[in-house]
Amino acid sequence: MLDETPKRFDRIVAILIQLQSKKIVKAQELADRFDCSLRTIYRDIRTLEASGVPIYSEAGVGYALMDGYRLPPVMFTREEVSSFIAAEKLMQKFTDPSLGTHYTSAMYKLKSVLRSTDKDWLSNIESRVVMQTAEPMFNDNSPNTLAVLFESIAEKKQILLTYKTYDKDETTQRNLEPVGVFHDNNNWYFLGYCHLRKDYRQFRTDRIHQIKKTELDFTIEHDALETYLNKTETCTTTKVRILIEKKIARYLATERKYHGFVSEKEIGDQIEMTFMCRDIESGFPRWFLMFGDYAKILEPEILKEKVLNLLDINKKRLL
Repeated sequence: MLDETPKRFDRIVAILIQLQSKKIVKAQELADRFDCSLRTIYRDIRTLEASGVPIYSEAGVGYALMDGYRLPPVMFTREEVSSFIAAEKLMQKFTDPSLGTHYTSAMYKLKSVLRSTDKDWLSNIESRVVMQTAEPMFNDNSPNTLAVLFESIAEKKQILLTYKTYDKDETTQRNLEPVGVFHDNNNWYFLGYCHLRKDYRQFRTDRIHQIKKTELDFTIEHDALETYLNKTETCTTTKVRILIEKKIARYLATERKYHGFVSEKEIGDQIEMTFMCRDIESGFPRWFLMFGDYAKILEPEILKEKVLNLLDINKKRLL
């Protein structure tokens, strides 16, 4: 019981801080964060109320603080300060310049409340952390892409987008209702409802040439981003099984998920991998050729044909 008391105190303080961070906080959200039961959260909320914190709740909605109530400024731990360094470096390299500038401004405010010793500690680490990107994630003509998308989603205002697809030279203009933003395979994407196509479409930020928030309201009440991404994952797929030497298989751990990896099992000194592939025509065959001299295709036959066709094309080009 003595060991639990400090942990409970820290959790109650953290709950109070989280209540200040959002308009409404659900009990299940708190239980998930602190890995405890709903009963524990209810007990902690009652403790805060008994201490004079003005919390109101609504069944099925969540908890909220009364307007105007604020906790005095809190000090950060060194572990929290360390996370600021990583976050700042990531924001500088992996977001657009506009959003990065806003974050830098916020960081100055955060650093201003640190103790002098913690400021020195932070400075000693900052110059030792470097983030590198393989390629540009945003077009130079659109340096504020993420900032505009965030505003559009928050205010439910349509955007006007000038976009260049991968396989075409010309650009198209279209009005969109952004649903959400996500990062995948070293690129930023957003998914939105396209009024030109009358359907949901996915867009890559480095192909955006211009983006502008309009005063047009959303015309549709969109579901959560995960709903549409899950639908994408359930599109037509082809089952693929390959046999690959164990010494090579470990090098595929990062990329295989982008090709529909499902499972693997050891067979002697080899690994049998199973995929549910979404691009059997081009994507998977080209990826397979990277390590094909150490692997064998078990199924389907069409994959063997696609790989042989690519090899034949390469052979003709080399002759």
